[in-house]
Amino acid sequence: MTRIVPKDEGPEVRRVTWIGLFVNIMLTAIKFLAGIFGHSQALIADAIHSASDLTTDIAILVGSKYWYSPPDADHPNGHRKFETLITICIGFAIAAVGIFIILDSADALIQKNFSHPEIITAVVAFLSVIAKEILFRYTQNAGKKIRSQALEANAWHHRSDALSSIPVLIAILITIIFPQFNFIDSIGALIVAVFIIKAGLSIILPAIHQVADGAPNKKISDKLYNVASQVPGVISIHNFRIRYIGNDLQVLLHIVVNSNMSLLEAHELSENVERALIDCGENVIDAMVHVDPYDSQKT
Repeated sequence: MTRIVPKDEGPEVRRVTWIGLFVNIMLTAIKFLAGIFGHSQALIADAIHSASDLTTDIAILVGSKYWYSPPDADHPNGHRKFETLITICIGFAIAAVGIFIILDSADALIQKNFSHPEIITAVVAFLSVIAKEILFRYTQNAGKKIRSQALEANAWHHRSDALSSIPVLIAILITIIFPQFNFIDSIGALIVAVFIIKAGLSIILPAIHQVADGAPNKKISDKLYNVASQVPGVISIHNFRIRYIGNDLQVLLHIVVNSNMSLLEAHELSENVERALIDCGENVIDAMVHVDPYDSQKT
């Protein structure tokens, strides 16, 4: 069995997240104050969404100290599932915010408790779209570069904040231009909530698949199968299995080899297969190869 210990990217994850935390604190405060004094329910809802980003930022700052820890006696497969679990928490936090906003906005529509936004709220909403889109691209690029599932999930949390500010901006502008349509502000908040819940589910479902030891998609599975089968000396492959360990992959398989091979030759071939799988660029950190001798009676 060949196993590699993932590089500790914790410092980079925390550096990117600290930047996001600072931006989120500033945006939350500005949007919340502008929403209150500018009389916009939709912008207040958007401020709450930005505040939810703070909780996920903190979860990543704390959790990254654990999921990059090397394997130990209690966790022989490492601690990478901590990252997946935190990713799920981020998804639920996002979805919960969406549900809260739906309830609040629905209550305003039923009670006809509508607001009359000021122009400052439109300016703040526009600046929020720009700031959060920049933060999304920055965080996503960092997450892809170091293959951090939690960082990429947090990037989409930033993107959902940017997207949610667009209907907020539109709703505020309509309400300012056409005061008789002041209910549009609450409808804008409902649209925000739909974006938020959708973003949460898109994060939760893949992460649950990983926690449940799910396999990667067919494209990745086929690639890994072909990589192993093309190693010189491998006659065929069976019992081929792949599962997630956090955001990484573990591959287990049987290879059929020439029955005249010596034990040393068969062992070296199995190591070649393991190394080929780990080096193929699909985040394989653990490969276990069982060697079976070729039997013409079974073919």
